[in-house]
Amino acid sequence: MCGIVGAVAKRPVANLLIDGLKKLEYRGYDSAGLAVINNKQELERLRVAGKVRELELALHKHPCNGTTGIAHTRWATHGAPSEKNAHPFISHDQFALVHNGIIENHSHLREQLLKEGYQFSSDTDTEVVVHLLHKYYSQTKDLLNAIRSTVSELRGAYALGIISTQYPNRLIAVRQGSPLVIGKGQGENFIASDPLALLSTTQQFIYLEDNDVADLTLDSIKIYNGDQEVKREIHTMSLNQDAVEKGEYRHFMKKEIMEQPDSISSCLEGRVTDEHVLPAIFGVNADAIFAKVQHVQLVACGTSYHAALVARYWLESLANIPCSVEVASEFRYRDIAPSKNSLFICLSQSGETADTLAALRMAKKMDYLSTLAICNVANSSMTREADLQFLTRAGVEIGVASTKAFVTQLISLFLLVLAIRKTQNGNSEYEVEMIHALRHLPALAETILQQDRAVANWAKSFTAKEHAIFIGRGLLYPIALEGALKMKEISYIHAEGYPSGELKHGPLALVDNNMPVISTIPGDHLLEKNLSNLQEVRARGGKLFILTDQIELFHGDTFSDAHLIEMPVIHPMLTPVLYTLPLQLLAYHVAVLKGTDVDQPRNLAKSVTVE
Repeated sequence: MCGIVGAVAKRPVANLLIDGLKKLEYRGYDSAGLAVINNKQELERLRVAGKVRELELALHKHPCNGTTGIAHTRWATHGAPSEKNAHPFISHDQFALVHNGIIENHSHLREQLLKEGYQFSSDTDTEVVVHLLHKYYSQTKDLLNAIRSTVSELRGAYALGIISTQYPNRLIAVRQGSPLVIGKGQGENFIASDPLALLSTTQQFIYLEDNDVADLTLDSIKIYNGDQEVKREIHTMSLNQDAVEKGEYRHFMKKEIMEQPDSISSCLEGRVTDEHVLPAIFGVNADAIFAKVQHVQLVACGTSYHAALVARYWLESLANIPCSVEVASEFRYRDIAPSKNSLFICLSQSGETADTLAALRMAKKMDYLSTLAICNVANSSMTREADLQFLTRAGVEIGVASTKAFVTQLISLFLLVLAIRKTQNGNSEYEVEMIHALRHLPALAETILQQDRAVANWAKSFTAKEHAIFIGRGLLYPIALEGALKMKEISYIHAEGYPSGELKHGPLALVDNNMPVISTIPGDHLLEKNLSNLQEVRARGGKLFILTDQIELFHGDTFSDAHLIEMPVIHPMLTPVLYTLPLQLLAYHVAVLKGTDVDQPRNLAKSVTVE
């Protein structure tokens, strides 16, 4: 979950490293640091507790001049956020190293190194790696062999960036279970956790595979896997730099919420005709695989897990396919008995989520019919390793709290359900009806986002609250969970999502005149049930906040004190897409009023690449 940037160039790299860290700060922002090799072939290091901005200010006061360097922004795992625990770490003024991931056997390695006379200045797992490297280099005087010996002792997932005063024009990158990419320049080369960090310097990227060790100089890139030199494909990224800027918006999250109509359109573009969804959009032979599917296993974490929960309703009601949904961190650590002809599907915004990626790798060794990755990042580990792939095309998402990635996951999953239904049952009028409804979604989403001011008014009622309850039925129960998650993530209000029918089985005990209850009430077959649940809340004095396309039902005296926002009418199957939008806006405006860090909420990071 940390961010790594490195460069070997003919020009000073400190400011370039800072620029890269700014674009990686979504991956962690507890502390930051950089190290360069100066013209005297000495290491210069600068570290701070806090965000990259603090490092930038420190660099102005204490310039670090060098043409080879590494930098890091941290999300704390081992050791509290502090300067002493900030990367890079140095051993004997010869080696500097940055690390993303977790070294699981660090305690054992630390004990060994202490016995051999090495001294530790931090509480981190990372420091053992740089001392191990020094130890093995002292024995071999061969940098690559020392690195191979070092990583052979490590257990866990990691990406490493390494520089050495012994080789001032070399930059080494190591990947094992944590993403790392090479940026290919002209007379200079780079590494980063995400290509976004390097867009201002290059658009050519090489994605490292597990067990890769890359040796970069000014004009060469050599990649080894084990003792063998290997070739990796060069990818060109044509992303506009504006995609990683806030533009007119105060926060990335608000920008990304408002981009959702375009993201929906992008997700649909070229994937459907006027009357049909195209199964081939999920990969070669997808139609043949879908024809055999008798069960679907969905695995994800966080927001993606909520999208999977929605998909379960769709799969079972529209395609008549049994579906199981599981949190990835649970799935990978229990005994699994795959159902016959079960399609394994993993969801992730980044395609690098550690638990989900591990679950995919486990599934590939099991008796699943096939594997499918649905994510937002081309060339991510999941898209490379799954049998089938589908890109959500949400566009770059920087805010830690996922918004447009979630909505495009919903669209992607709905297309998947239609494709499976089509391959097993043939074309139908229902498919035409659903495609027509999908094409109306961007415009309807736009109308909802135009109610931004009304949602902001709702937010004023939440600033003094410590708790909130979100409720929904059927397809909108997972949306209640997602709405509560958004509120927790960025406003730090304790919020919980429940099925509306569960109120009387416990949560109703929490309802009083200080408890806001947010409810989603579309005009579907569960309308009367939902109205009864609202009466239960009202009778206990709860404060009702209602999203509904049946606004006329609430204009009488019964709900005169309820807060209402009118929703557009959409096909009942697609209500999850639209009803999530005002809940995102609500969390955003509450966070702004409370003065929290909207894009970088405390203790969280965007890409969870560690367990």
